[in-house]
Amino acid sequence: MNSENIEIRSLQMTGRSSYILTLPKEWINSSKLKKNDKIGIIPQSDGTLLITPKIYREQTRREKHLKVDDQIDKTYLFRQLIGAYISGYNSIIIKSSTILSVSVRNIVNKFIQTTVGQEVMEETDTSITLKDLLNPVEMPFNNTIKRMQILVGSMHKDVMQALQNKDKRLLEDVILRDNILDRLNWLIARQYNIISKNTSLAKKMEITVGRSSTSFLISRTIERIGDHIVRIAHNILKLIDVEIDNKIVDNINSTSDVALDIFRKSIASFFKGDIKTANDVIESVKKLENRCNEINTLALQEKGATAVSFGYIVESMRRIGEYAEDISEHVINYLIDEDKK
Repeated sequence: MNSENIEIRSLQMTGRSSYILTLPKEWINSSKLKKNDKIGIIPQSDGTLLITPKIYREQTRREKHLKVDDQIDKTYLFRQLIGAYISGYNSIIIKSSTILSVSVRNIVNKFIQTTVGQEVMEETDTSITLKDLLNPVEMPFNNTIKRMQILVGSMHKDVMQALQNKDKRLLEDVILRDNILDRLNWLIARQYNIISKNTSLAKKMEITVGRSSTSFLISRTIERIGDHIVRIAHNILKLIDVEIDNKIVDNINSTSDVALDIFRKSIASFFKGDIKTANDVIESVKKLENRCNEINTLALQEKGATAVSFGYIVESMRRIGEYAEDISEHVINYLIDEDKK
């Protein structure tokens, strides 16, 4: 916090055991408070106090208004909706000066299907009102991260099976499952943003602000790991009709298992609060990089396009290990900070 923004006030004593502290008049006026109004005082984990007039749920509702017309770019509208969702708005109102087009309504429906807790509460010819029906307390961070971990594990297992069996349908299914990963990542991002604006929610969720921040960083990293599994799937699709050396396939399978094991251990270090395991994960990435280099050497013996596809697959496996390393670094930073507190 900038020291220039801190206003120093002295504690005063009333009676023999009670202390009082006056509040700034400007803050009272801006919060529209008056005599006998109630305010919330919430102790924070770092020893500070949060003083807030927002002690009732209805006082913390936030609305986002989006104006649309027939010329609006549909991708841009979808990004705006996702941005409003992640920012923690409870209500999103889409309005048009004319009748809402079918394409705009389709984008809104896609948004509802892609997010958690968003539902249409009111709809007219020219407007749609969306409201969030999810109580953040009902979706703990740990549960969502565990679900993301399991999803990544199943995507990895299936993409390697598809490489061995040349199963095009399985690869296409893996690619589609990435949408679920995005959905869960956006949910955690939303909860983190809500907590950053209302730290009392962290107490209700029995989580520290620091852990919610680390959960958000880990979730974002898992989503990127999912992106690389999808890239592997796309490159395997290019190899479906190509005769490839079984030795390369076996090496990719075993090396990919190493990458996934590193990822699993990085997540385990977070849930167990194990700083040693987190450090071991970082050290083990070097082994993965060596194996990736060995596969690249084998792949160079293949024809041009095939060698390129193998190169991209190997690079994605390397990136999975590096992202697991990032997760472990987040864990170490979090555990060191929590230990200090």
